[in-house]
Amino acid sequence: MSEVIPIASDHAGYEMKQKLVAELSAMGFAPQDLGTNAPSNADDYPDYAHPLAKEVSSGKAKRGILLCGSGVGMDIVANRYPGVRAALAWEPEIAELSRKHNDSNVLVLPARFMTNESAVEAMKRFLKTDFEGGRHGRRVEKIDGAAK
Repeated sequence: MSEVIPIASDHAGYEMKQKLVAELSAMGFAPQDLGTNAPSNADDYPDYAHPLAKEVSSGKAKRGILLCGSGVGMDIVANRYPGVRAALAWEPEIAELSRKHNDSNVLVLPARFMTNESAVEAMKRFLKTDFEGGRHGRRVEKIDGAAK
């Protein structure tokens, strides 16, 4: 069974999301498109970030992908959920390092500041990179520990 990857965007990320959904399928994943469903809507990013963050926080999904114009709004919303470590990545290397060093489980892409090709590469690195653990594990444990 293919891993389900929830993916969501507001209007600013719609076209890039469509490309990522197709690429996810080609890579053998099962994309779960949580919207938006049209590029022309001036919709609100929290309406799409909350459902995806709930999927990851609850454990229904292991990882997810969010897109909006700058990525900042989606990132802020997602990181309010326990167990979600959303990483805003504007370059493929940042997406890779977010996995290696921070065990990120939600990739956030700034659609207005990346090409589709760079976004696809960032997604691939995010999905193919494992967490290194070691000294990074200690640091990730401190993320949730300070909030308790």
